[in-house]
Amino acid sequence: MSGMDDAYANAAYIEGASDYPARWDEAAQSFRTSLGARADIGVPYGPSKRQVFDLFHPEGEPNGLLIFVHGGYWLRFDRSTWSHFAKGALAQGWAVAMPSYDLCPDVRIAGITQQIAQAVQVIAHRVPGPISLAGHSAGGHLVARMCAPGMLPSDVMSRIYHVMPISPLSDLEPLLQTSMNKDFQMDAGMAQAESPMAQPKPNTPVTVWVGGSERPAFLDQSMWLADAWGCDEVVAEGMHHFNVIDALADPHSDMIKRLTGNT
Repeated sequence: MSGMDDAYANAAYIEGASDYPARWDEAAQSFRTSLGARADIGVPYGPSKRQVFDLFHPEGEPNGLLIFVHGGYWLRFDRSTWSHFAKGALAQGWAVAMPSYDLCPDVRIAGITQQIAQAVQVIAHRVPGPISLAGHSAGGHLVARMCAPGMLPSDVMSRIYHVMPISPLSDLEPLLQTSMNKDFQMDAGMAQAESPMAQPKPNTPVTVWVGGSERPAFLDQSMWLADAWGCDEVVAEGMHHFNVIDALADPHSDMIKRLTGNT
């Protein structure tokens, strides 16, 4: 493993890492089943099979909409692994949507960014009220990209209440030196264009969130974005890359309070 591959390797430094995906899948499936008719599964937002989203409805009229974008280095996973992390916002009366997207190398990262922009627009027109965006890892990159000028139409952007990149990848240049770039097929210009930290500071409230026990590279990536945008950064002590998102399932967590405004 090269030096940069090691720097961005999460599982190798998390005890029991291999157990997480199966545990997530089981919890997600159970959660979807428990919602019954309050779960709309596999709603299309684009032409490919992966351009679909799940939409979970609260009891009663929604107070707002949280859109969560999953990670996996733009190479793996889909929406179905993360459903149970909708618990926190749902309990606060917010609808929660989780889109899938096409993966590299079938598409480039810039193409995924455009897919998520389309997903946000389609989902926004299904649920009224304020919209918060949260994304984890590569998903953190994608929700941060939504803040770029012109990425979302003004009628959608004006509804954005909060954006939370969780353990995001904000500067893609280091990834050029990883073996993953064989699938990303990025050059320096593409990496610069897709790096959120190179974007103008957004007007919407942003909190960058990262686990205090994450790899130094991810602590750096989060700090770089917070510094570039002059926004809040929360370092969750003792949390690593795989459990930093657990707070999404807790309706009383600080993470959910920021995303929904409920105290």
